[in-house]
Parts: sequence; C-alpha cells; structure tokens
Amino acid sequence: MNPPPNQPEPSYPRRMTWLDEWHDFWAFVRRPRLSRRCRQVTPRTAWVLDWMPGISFLRLLGWAAILWGINIFLFGPIVIGISKQAGATHAVDPANLPWLLALVWAPLVEEMLFRYGLRRPGIALWLVPLMVLALWLKPGVGQSLIFALVILAIYRVTSANPMPGVRARQWLRLYRRWFWLIFHVSVLTFASLHLFNFTFTSAQWWMLPALVLPQWFTGLVLGWMRVMRGIGAAILLHALFNFGPLMAAWLAMRWLQSAGLA
Repeated sequence: MNPPPNQPEPSYPRRMTWLDEWHDFWAFVRRPRLSRRCRQVTPRTAWVLDWMPGISFLRLLGWAAILWGINIFLFGPIVIGISKQAGATHAVDPANLPWLLALVWAPLVEEMLFRYGLRRPGIALWLVPLMVLALWLKPGVGQSLIFALVILAIYRVTSANPMPGVRARQWLRLYRRWFWLIFHVSVLTFASLHLFNFTFTSAQWWMLPALVLPQWFTGLVLGWMRVMRGIGAAILLHALFNFGPLMAAWLAMRWLQSAGLA
C-alpha cells in the first residue's frame, strides 16, 4: 500500500456542524493526516489546550450515541454469533461491574498509551513503554504512581515548548509521511488488546478479529478525536462510551432482581 498523496489541508470553520465533523471523520479515516486542529491553537497554549476538550459535551455525547448504535445494531449481532461459535465468554461479571476501571482507569491509561503520542511522537518513545508497564500493573498504587510521574514529565516537556532541532525536524517529516500507517496500527493494536476480555473454548484464528470489531471502530473515532480535538476530548469520549454498556448492564441486573429472576 502506498502512502496517501500530500494534499492541501482543509480550512475548518470556527464552529463545525455535525455534518462537517462526520465528513471530516470519514475523510480522516481514508487518509489519516496530521492536519491543523479544529480550533485555533498557538505553540504557547497548545500544551494546556490539548487537555481541554475542544468540543461541547453534547457533541461528545452525540458521538458516544453513534458508537453505541453502530456497535449494538451493526457489530453486536456479529460478535454474538462469533462468540457462540468460539465458545467465548466475556470477563466482565454483570453482578460486579467495574465502574472505576471502565470510567476512569481505562480511558486514562488506554488513551495515553495508544493515542497521546499520535501528536507527540517524541514523547511517545518513552511514554508508551511506561504506559505498557502501567497497564500490566493494573489499577492500584503502582499504576497511580506511574501515571502521576508521566503527567508531571509531560507537563515539564510540553510547557517548555522547545523548538525541534534539525535532526528532529527531519525525523518529524518522516513521521508525518508514515502517519497513516502508524495511526491504523495503533487502532488495530488497541482493538487486539480487548481480546484479553474473553476466555475461549474453541476459537479459531479467523474468529478473533470479528470479536473486537466494536473496539476497532471505536478506536478510529477516538484516534480522530485525539488528533483533531485533543487528548482531553478523546479521554472524555472514551469514558462516555464505556458508561453506556455498564449502565445498560446495571439496569438489566436491577430489572432481573426486581422480577425475582436473579
């Protein structure tokens, strides 16, 4: 596959409509690019604005609703059918829902691991190994300490806003050229990680990609959101997306209990 040709970056309106965003998302997925953001960002303020969602909460909720709808009605039947064939069961216990893990730790750790470095490739060289360690440790004191040190280091590096040297600029040009591939690899890796949420009895290799179709599509949206709106928007959307299935499972359990079926 050849890298996409260089094309002039689009000129975004100050306030993008829902249709503008939808078209921009699909254009980005077809040709991932490091274009300028959907809002005015200066070098002096970029480090702090990156953590502030450059999008309204209602618009984020709209994107979460789109993800819920696509994953339930399009990918849901596929995942259920493949799960039955593979003898796969999900690790989440409906009677003991992981609210803290799904709404806080997963959005923070996974977004920092898979998507923060998309716009900060230099930082990603040391950030990704640290976040892999944090992911391996699971929620607790060790993970919290690593995350706090990471945030402090990112603040020290990004707030200083040093100008890249000649060699760094050459490396950044190479990164921009292959960004389309890096982006899609990060999305596929993110989706593949969620295979560990299942236990299998008779799975074949071709079944595995189908089981994480929801995470693959969600990763595309989260990656686009990170690049265009900032890491804060991606983290918040990730938390909103996780909230929907957990709330649905909680309501279902409450109904079953009230009906005397659980």
